[in-house]
Amino acid sequence: MEDTQNKNQQQKNEAPQQDMNQLLQVRREKLANLQEAGRDPFRITRYEVTHHSQEIKDHFEELKDKTVSVAGRIMQKRVMGKASFCNVQDLQGSIQAYVARDIIGEEPYADFKKYDVGDIVGIRGEVFMTKTGEISVHAAEVILLSKSLQILPEKFHGLTNTDIRYRQRYTDLIMNPDVKETFVKRSKILSAIRRYLDERGFMEVETPMLVANAGGAAARPFETHYNALDEDVKLRISLELYLKRLIVGGMEKVYEIGRVFRNEGLDTRHNPEFTLMELYQAYTDYHGMMDLTEDMFRYVAKEVCGTTLIPYAEEMIDLGKPFERLTMVDAVKKYAGVDFDGVPDTEAAKKLADEKGIHYEARHTRGDILNLFFEEYAEEHLIQPTFVMDHPVEVSPLTKRKPDKPEYVERFELFIYGREMCNAYSELNDPIDQRERFKAQEAALAAGDEEANTTDEDFLNALEIGMPPTGGIGYGIDRLVMLLTNSPAIRDVLLFPTMRSID
Repeated sequence: MEDTQNKNQQQKNEAPQQDMNQLLQVRREKLANLQEAGRDPFRITRYEVTHHSQEIKDHFEELKDKTVSVAGRIMQKRVMGKASFCNVQDLQGSIQAYVARDIIGEEPYADFKKYDVGDIVGIRGEVFMTKTGEISVHAAEVILLSKSLQILPEKFHGLTNTDIRYRQRYTDLIMNPDVKETFVKRSKILSAIRRYLDERGFMEVETPMLVANAGGAAARPFETHYNALDEDVKLRISLELYLKRLIVGGMEKVYEIGRVFRNEGLDTRHNPEFTLMELYQAYTDYHGMMDLTEDMFRYVAKEVCGTTLIPYAEEMIDLGKPFERLTMVDAVKKYAGVDFDGVPDTEAAKKLADEKGIHYEARHTRGDILNLFFEEYAEEHLIQPTFVMDHPVEVSPLTKRKPDKPEYVERFELFIYGREMCNAYSELNDPIDQRERFKAQEAALAAGDEEANTTDEDFLNALEIGMPPTGGIGYGIDRLVMLLTNSPAIRDVLLFPTMRSID
């Protein structure tokens, strides 16, 4: 009895797969018949598109009764004897086509009836409005441009499995119009950033991705081997050190938008391959970078979203108001109730950490522990745009010290919704101090800190030639896109995020 039940259940499970295999086989047979008849759609090399769907709808009055050519993917199809309807999806949306046998001809109409949802077609015809008020194209010609051999997810439910969505972004873009809109908006964000910087005299440059010394950030690099030179190299973790070399060379305003690579874990805010923008400006400091950042965020929001009030999750982020500015010491005092101005040394800092249950490592000093307090108590409260300034020197190896408080540096991070959005410095241009900082980083590396920097002798040589006072900043472009598209995870704004292999 139990064996019979198991067999029946197995047959039920196998039935949908058998049905799917049959449907897929039918599509391949349709393609084979077309090829045998000398009408292989894959031999078509081009189709002249005159208009897109939304363009036709927006300009209906001037296009009414005019002939247009559209192309796209069949998403719906309703065959009704001598006349049929189909919805064709293109870059801008979708538009209905009315296909009548008496207009396109008996044989082409018979071919059209065999087309499947997912097929890509070109349609030429006159623009009109149906009795129900839907703007449509009255087809005079329908051409199959590409045969779909797979079956799209059922339209009503869409593609909801997030793993499949990320792995098969092409299907995700077809089935979920809001996803396409996210990536259209991403492109507009990048264009707006470039426009803002170009108009202010910044020059966009490109620097190496394969480097001998991956410095400029606290991160573990990916390593590879350059066969031609028989040398080990790394993928860059930052854009900083090469851009600063350009400042030394006399390029006073430079920026780069590019991929960087960090050998770290995956979560809602981190992907090992992501887009970073860094810019450097001679003869300014971190206050100049704050002003630029605040102004640029407002500009991009207005250009892309049309407003500086940005909905994100359950909050309304106001980019129009002046961004709050407070020191890291003040942030810890405000949210943890601990005043590090009264903490004289590392021993006292570790005692405080023990009392508050803050985990630290033996190598950590007073400055490291201040930073740990900030991460534990303050970050999550920084919902509205907040510049957190004046970090401890121990966690800022490339930053100029504050003249009146040399244990701190002229650095800020911008936080929105509890997330770091950018990181900026008054850049360290003292080669002697920089060498000492590199030595401290080497010691941290030897003590087990895999994210510590190593000494970059060529960069030190550049500093010895002389770098002017400089302000610099790095922006996480993906996090900015997340904010302006109300996306909860970084994978939602990366077309092809890193995924674990199915194998």
